[in-house]
Amino acid sequence: MSGPLDGGRGDDDEARDEVRGAPRIPGPRAAADNLEARDLTVPPPQEDARPAPPAQTGDFGHTTEERLSHSVLKSLLGAWALSACSPEETTAVEEHLGDCAPCAEEALRLRDAVGLLHTDRDLDLDPLLRFRVLENCLGRRPARIPVPVWANPYDAETARLDALLRDIGESEWHAPVRLKWFEGESAASRRTTVAGVIGHLMTVDGLVAGALGLDDPLGGTPAGGPTERTEAFWGADEPATRAVHEPWRDQSHTLIRTVSFAGRGVAELSVSYGDFALPLRDSLLDRAFECWIHADDIADAVDYPYDPPSGSHLNRMIDLAARMLPAALAGRRRAGLAGPARHLVAAGAPGRSLHLEVEGAGGGNWFIALDSPAAVGSPDHAVAQVALDGVEFCRLVAGHVPPEEAAAGQDGDREAIRDVLFAAASLSRL
Repeated sequence: MSGPLDGGRGDDDEARDEVRGAPRIPGPRAAADNLEARDLTVPPPQEDARPAPPAQTGDFGHTTEERLSHSVLKSLLGAWALSACSPEETTAVEEHLGDCAPCAEEALRLRDAVGLLHTDRDLDLDPLLRFRVLENCLGRRPARIPVPVWANPYDAETARLDALLRDIGESEWHAPVRLKWFEGESAASRRTTVAGVIGHLMTVDGLVAGALGLDDPLGGTPAGGPTERTEAFWGADEPATRAVHEPWRDQSHTLIRTVSFAGRGVAELSVSYGDFALPLRDSLLDRAFECWIHADDIADAVDYPYDPPSGSHLNRMIDLAARMLPAALAGRRRAGLAGPARHLVAAGAPGRSLHLEVEGAGGGNWFIALDSPAAVGSPDHAVAQVALDGVEFCRLVAGHVPPEEAAAGQDGDREAIRDVLFAAASLSRL
């Protein structure tokens, strides 16, 4: 049986032609038979005293002599398949198809392709198309230089935010956004715009860029912590516009590319935030967390659906916050904002602990040392337990949820529970 591209035609092909109203195309075999049957002898020229009639032109401006050219007729096959030729050109093409097997095959393919076009089909792309294409590409051909596992959350969250920014309109870049965090014993906030949020992310990401020896987005501005750098950017003469999108995206791509090529040792490189420092692996995880939180702030401002990170990435963000809690609790204790230590132990020894149970996607169990950041949390020394949903815990750490309203379940030492919840909220910043 002949395939669709080998030029063979049966009763089904003829029936399809009748339904579509398309002219019947002789197959290559028929074209070859016609060529054999034709008398290819060129007759001698005959003298004719009458003047030659003027050349006829079709809709595409081809003369009768030109239409006899194989290359010209071949160039008309697409228009012929779309029924866009003039009557003279249609006749010339169909006569040629009976003589030329390659053109007959090409015409058959073009006509079948035109048959697949349905004008009543919705032209909007499937919203999941981009995800399926990327998933298929990544599954078929892994990158030669893979992104380090510890940098995957930052890579994923910047890509998701980039997709959101590509979807919003020009005016939405100036939509008001209220950033929230926690200071001392109360909530704090600051009003900016979508463009201002991206500028904030770019300037704080600049701390990571500086640690890697890359260009600082603030140029010659003196170094400082996240708040000082953000205020310097917002205090510029011109307000942030959508023009900040491309520099932010390029910077995030450069960071990922740099750590991918740098090798294993770069993961422990220290990144200073002014009053504290993190190893690069934790710093990029911190940046991924803030990118998600502020992307969610933007999504709320422009009424855009936005999901939390994947479960595995969320788990690593929660783990980072849990590891930072003992130091945050000790800092609040020095400031007189938390209860005194009750049972000091040697560094590395198990001490009085709070059992943090995080439920849902990215959940798990962590034991937070209560009396010293150098102690080790232990289930055998747990004096209290707190249960929270994973996303809710992250919103607490981001300063978006009051500590008094965060825990879904509490049991044990009330002072320890309060101190840990407030310490979690104090991890937030502008």
